[in-house]
Amino acid sequence: MFGPLAPHRLRRRAGWLAIATTLAVGSMAGPATAAPAAPPGAALDLGSRVVVFDPSMPTAQIKATFDRIAAAQTDAEMGTERWSLLFKPGTYGTATEPLQVTVGYYTEVAGLGADPGDVVINGKVEVYNRCLGDGGTTNCIALNTFWRTLANLTIDVNGTGQDGCRASSNFWAVSQAVSMRRVQVRGGNLSLMDYCTAGPQYASGGFMADSRAGVVINGSQQQWLTRNSSVGVWTNAVWNQVFSGVEGAPSDAAFPNPPYTTLERTPLSREKPYLFVDSAGQWQVRIPYAASGTRGVSWSAGPTPGRTVPLSDFHVVHPGDAWSSINSALAQGKSLLFTPGLYDVARSIRVTRPGTVVLGMGHATLTAVGGATPLVVEDRAGIVVAGLTIDAGSTESSALLTVGASPAQGQGPSGRPDVSTSTDPLTLSDVYFRVGGPHIGRTRAVLVVESDHVLIDHTWVWRADHGVEGFSAGVEGDTDRWRTNTAANGVIVSGDDVTATGLFVEHFQQHNTIWTGERGVVVLYQNELPYDPPTQADWTQPDGTLGYAGYRVGDQVQTHTLYGGGSYVYNRNNPAIVTRAGFQVPTRAGVTLTHVLTVNLGAGTIRHVVNDVGGQVDNSNTGTPACVAAYP
Repeated sequence: MFGPLAPHRLRRRAGWLAIATTLAVGSMAGPATAAPAAPPGAALDLGSRVVVFDPSMPTAQIKATFDRIAAAQTDAEMGTERWSLLFKPGTYGTATEPLQVTVGYYTEVAGLGADPGDVVINGKVEVYNRCLGDGGTTNCIALNTFWRTLANLTIDVNGTGQDGCRASSNFWAVSQAVSMRRVQVRGGNLSLMDYCTAGPQYASGGFMADSRAGVVINGSQQQWLTRNSSVGVWTNAVWNQVFSGVEGAPSDAAFPNPPYTTLERTPLSREKPYLFVDSAGQWQVRIPYAASGTRGVSWSAGPTPGRTVPLSDFHVVHPGDAWSSINSALAQGKSLLFTPGLYDVARSIRVTRPGTVVLGMGHATLTAVGGATPLVVEDRAGIVVAGLTIDAGSTESSALLTVGASPAQGQGPSGRPDVSTSTDPLTLSDVYFRVGGPHIGRTRAVLVVESDHVLIDHTWVWRADHGVEGFSAGVEGDTDRWRTNTAANGVIVSGDDVTATGLFVEHFQQHNTIWTGERGVVVLYQNELPYDPPTQADWTQPDGTLGYAGYRVGDQVQTHTLYGGGSYVYNRNNPAIVTRAGFQVPTRAGVTLTHVLTVNLGAGTIRHVVNDVGGQVDNSNTGTPACVAAYP
C-alpha cells in the first residue's frame, strides 16, 4: 500500500571531493589568447568570457587559449567562471598539426556556421576522466564531469601525436548537464568514456541530439539518451540506454540484455536555438520549429527548419545588469541573450510574450536571492528557454522556474488565444538546476510546469549530494546536508500534454518527480534517490509507506507514458534505509511504463521496481539492475 500523493506540487559515491577555486581571470586573458575576438559585423559586446576564433589564427594560438581555460576549469566543479568558445566558419587544424583541445567545467564550445559542416575541427574536442584522489593522481572517473556543451560543428578525428590508446577516438567522458547537439564526428570513434586515464572507469551521462557519428563506444556510461541522430555502431550498454528517432539505433528486442530502449520516431522534438554568422558577417539566431514523429538529424536535407532572427532583436545581458532593464526589454518585445557569468536574481525575470527566446551562453547561471523564483514563464506559444543553469539560494524559494499562470493571477492557461500548443510548444532546452553545491541552497520545489503542451528537451535537476557549502564538504557520512540543502521535489508537472526527452532528476527529499497532468510522455528518466536521509523516519511517508518513489504519477491520471526509466539507491548515511518502490503509478491500461529498472549503488534497498512489481535491489546485488520490461 502506497501513501497519498504529496499535496504540494548522490553525486557519485566515489566522487564527493569538490574543488571550488579557479584561476583569476587576468591570468588567462593575456595577449597570447584569442582575447575575446571582436565579433564580425556591427559592434557587439558579448563580454570578456566569450572568445571567438577565426580560421586565420594559428592552431598553436587557439590551442594555447583552450589550454589556459581548461587548466583553470578542469577541477572548478563549484567555481564561478563561465566560458563560451566559438568558432567562425572555416577549418581549424591540419593533418600534420591537428587542433586537439580539452573542455573543462562551465564551458561551451560551438561553431558559428549555419550548418555543422561549416566549422571543421581537424583534431579533437575532448573530456577526460577527472582524478580526485591523492593530489589528482588516483580515483580517475567521469562521474562528476558536469556542465559542458559541444555544438554545431564537425570533428574530423585526428590523433596525430597522441599515444596509441588515445589516437583513434574523440573522448567525451561526461555525466549530467552535458549536451552534444548538431555535432558530426568523422574519421574515428566517439567514446563516451575515457578508457585511457587509469583504464575504463565510471561515467554517468548524458545526452546527444541532432548529431552524426560512426562507431560510438558507450563503454561505462550508466545511462544515455540519443535523440534524432544517426549512428553507425553502438557498442554496448550498462543500465539504461535510450534511442529516440535514431538512424542506426540497436534493437531493443532483447531487453534487458542489453538494456536498450528504442523508439523509431521521437514523439515531439524541437532543436535548441543556435547562434551563427551569415555570409555578410552578421550575427543571427536560428530558432528551430517543433515537429512530431521525427527521425534523423534536422539538417540532412538543408538548413534546420525554423526561423532566423537577427541578434539585434535580443537584449544582451551581462552580469551586474539591472533587473529592471531586463524585464523592460522583455516588455518591449525583446528576447534575451545571457552572456557567460553569474547572475544574482532578487526579483523574478518574467517572460510573458509569445515567441520570446531566453538563451544562455557558456552555462550562464541565475541564483535565487531572498527567496525569489529566478525565472517565471507564462503560458505562451513558442517561448523557448535554453542554455541556462538556475541555482537555489540560501533563503527558501517556492520554486526556481515556473511555467504557467501563477495561482495568484486567478486564472489558468485555458482560454488564452496565444497559449502553448502542440505545434508550437513552450520549450525548455538544456536548462539545468542545482540546490546546494557551491553554496547553501533551499527551495520547496525546483521546476514547476502548470502549462499544457510543454516540451522539456534535456534537463538535469539536482539537489547536490556534495559541495563546499561550509559543512564537511561532502564527506561520506555527512548528515548536515539533509537539514541544510533542502528541497522536497525536483519536478512537478500538472499541465496536460507535456513531453520530456531526457529528464534527469536526483536526490530530492520526497518524490523526485510528481506528474499529475494527463497524456504526459517521458523519453528517458534517470533518478538517484537521496544519499543522505539520516534515519528511516526521515525517509518515510506520513501514512507509514517506506520511502518516496523517485517517479510518482498521480492516482487520478488516466494516460501517461514512460520509455526507459531508472531509479538508483545509495543511502550512504544509513545503509539500512528501505524504499518501497522506485516508480509509483496508478494501475490502469492507459498508464504504461516500458523498460524501467532499479539499481543498488552500494547502500540501501529498493524492494520493487514499480508498485509491487519487480525484484529487490540491495547490498547483495549491487550494480545488478532489477528490470520490468512493461507495466502493467
